[in-house]
Amino acid sequence: MTPRTLLALTLAVATVPAFAADPAPAKPAAGATAPKPKPPEKPKPPAYTTVEQAGPDYALQGEYGAAEADKAAFGVQVISLGDGKFKAVVFPGGLPGAGWSGDKAGRVMLEGKRDGATGPLALSGKGFAATTTDGKSLAVKTDQGQSVELAKVERKSPTIGAKPPEGAVVLFDGTSLDKWQGGKIVDGNLAVQGGGEPKTKDKFGDFTMHVEFMSPFMPTAGGQGRGNSGVYIQNRYEVQVLDSFALEGVDNECGGLYKNAAPKVNMCLPPLQWQTYDIDFTAAKWNGDQKTANAKITVRHNGVVIHQDQEIKNSTGGGEKEAPTPGFIKFQDHGNPVFYRNVWIVSRNH
Repeated sequence: MTPRTLLALTLAVATVPAFAADPAPAKPAAGATAPKPKPPEKPKPPAYTTVEQAGPDYALQGEYGAAEADKAAFGVQVISLGDGKFKAVVFPGGLPGAGWSGDKAGRVMLEGKRDGATGPLALSGKGFAATTTDGKSLAVKTDQGQSVELAKVERKSPTIGAKPPEGAVVLFDGTSLDKWQGGKIVDGNLAVQGGGEPKTKDKFGDFTMHVEFMSPFMPTAGGQGRGNSGVYIQNRYEVQVLDSFALEGVDNECGGLYKNAAPKVNMCLPPLQWQTYDIDFTAAKWNGDQKTANAKITVRHNGVVIHQDQEIKNSTGGGEKEAPTPGFIKFQDHGNPVFYRNVWIVSRNH
């Protein structure tokens, strides 16, 4: 009821209370079907942003093997699915980027559940069985009688903490959002959730850029709901950011050029570990409003080349249309607490 209506009723009938009781809900007409009640919304999967929050399952998740190539017969990546459930992938020859040949057909999938809330974890699959009690090592046995003890490793990108070279523009160093529209600073990091999608005030054509990012630990989430964000080049082309640890490595997973190209190898590290993208981008070429050459991009994910001079045929669905103009750098907010830091860029336009 509007204030004008309330005033009119008060003047006409002084004895009527200012707030009358709500009328009873109307009954459906004879033969009509009552509307079905909406199902309750499913609670959002928890998202942990620190190891201290993550719980006991997180300690078992991770990489087991050797950080360098040709040092182990196998590499294993163990993924937590929440509630004591796990999956794992066995990579013959070593971990991705550290011995594995890249032959996806050779991977072996394992599944298992830990004994109680904090007990040991047993995993099994075709030809393999693996166990860990403390998350520090993984005992692997094969049907051929081979036994291997793999140590837990925490790999770090060789470009973590890379300092901006001479001529670089520092977009974010943990202290200021002066170069950005949107975003917020949380514990010295650029957070995308709840602060509006951060995009640069300046626009860029050809450039080299360094970005560090961290995905949250979301064990009960899956697919595109697990640590989703993205680095938008010129606000047109997305390099996907996602917790794709131990997944196959397709175009909508971490390192993928969404709807354009899958990474050559899935170099995604476990969530709550800082990762790097080092990006060399060459903008599309134009003759007036006619495109004459596609944009090209080279991406190093955690130091490993996952795209080499890859042509990008069209813009990502969530980005702007291609045009003969420079564009913003944007970090996508997909509703998950993803963090960025140490972001700098070197323009190659003259």
